[in-house]
Amino acid sequence: MTRRLLGFGVCLAFFTATHAARAEIQVGAAMRVITPDPLLPVSGGMGKPNPTREKRGELTARAIVFRKGDVSVAVVSLDVIGFPSVLGDRVRARVSRIAARNILIGSTHTHSAPDCYAFPDGQGGHTGNLAFIDRVCTRAAEAVNEAIDRLQPAALKIATGEAQGKIAYNYYAPDLYDRRMSVIQAVTPKGKTIATLVNYAIHPEVIGNGVGILSPDLIGPLCDKVESLAGGMALFMNGAQGGMITADNRNLERPNEAKQTRPTNAQLWDECLRIGHLMASESLRIVKDAPAQHDPSLACDALDVRFPVESDLMWAVILGSPLRYPHQADHSITARLNLVTLGNTQILTIPGEALPNIGFYLKRKMRGRHHLLFGLTNDAFGYILTKVDFQSFPRYDYVSRTSLGEMTGEILIEKSLALIATASQPDK
Repeated sequence: MTRRLLGFGVCLAFFTATHAARAEIQVGAAMRVITPDPLLPVSGGMGKPNPTREKRGELTARAIVFRKGDVSVAVVSLDVIGFPSVLGDRVRARVSRIAARNILIGSTHTHSAPDCYAFPDGQGGHTGNLAFIDRVCTRAAEAVNEAIDRLQPAALKIATGEAQGKIAYNYYAPDLYDRRMSVIQAVTPKGKTIATLVNYAIHPEVIGNGVGILSPDLIGPLCDKVESLAGGMALFMNGAQGGMITADNRNLERPNEAKQTRPTNAQLWDECLRIGHLMASESLRIVKDAPAQHDPSLACDALDVRFPVESDLMWAVILGSPLRYPHQADHSITARLNLVTLGNTQILTIPGEALPNIGFYLKRKMRGRHHLLFGLTNDAFGYILTKVDFQSFPRYDYVSRTSLGEMTGEILIEKSLALIATASQPDK
């Protein structure tokens, strides 16, 4: 009898240990360089890209994978101005070990990288380099697959706080922007950093596309500095930065000679270093004392949403690009929203550039302790405004013209709230 009880106890202990090992959170991270060689023209959006003569920093594809039990979620950050869903699906097709709907792909929105939309040029051609675009897809998939190979037991530190210092401002209304920065840091059981994810709303356009430099802009220095100080790999996911939450490289001591109404900008690599390094130090300050979550929950919900395309300009892009954007005959497209539950945190994706009021509202309706918005993720079709803002002010003429339409923001809010209402509850 004693031997039987002993044997039963050994089996029970083995089963318990095995079950615990399978249930623990695991994290892996990997990076690939996507800088074109030779250099290519860079794009700040629609219009003709401008030639480059040099590079500052490297464009990269960075991936972090979270796994718990039979749930895996990948987050990919690409140093390009936008990455439409038709390309995201190419990446997902090359990753067999994670469900396609659980692979979230976003762009940092640097304005100093080649075009990945292949915008029609109005003359029967387009502005993209298809070989470069395919190489980005290939290397993004490689980064995800390597991150899966590198999965290891981890604990998570998650924190949110106001980033201090001269980092960002709203070009349309200087003080109307979200100062909150959220950070997710994965560490090994021995405390070694695996990866640090920084989430903040900002246009990386210090340098822009008009000075002949190919660059990740301020995002490169941000990631480099985080890695040098904390170890592991760093990646950046943008937020609700539309309308226009941009890098604060204003030269406040030199008024603009042409208009005498707004300051000139310092389009210098030194400003990329200053802002990127400041963001890095702020992110590590914010996450430093966050308690470790050793057994965080992990879930990923998805919802495919149809958006009408009222803009003739945006519809022309959909029809005229050689990428063959999926679309419906009723002048609509379908974009995916994801809601990730990670410990006490919710992460909601936005398939474009939502204005800050939408970002504030969605965060207020999200559950859990920390609320992250991944803008320009799973798709990147223009600005997202509420119907009351759409074409209401001269300041919003441009963002209205490059939006899918008046109802885009309303649909995004309605469907996001529905996703939040039915998703898994975050940990307390």
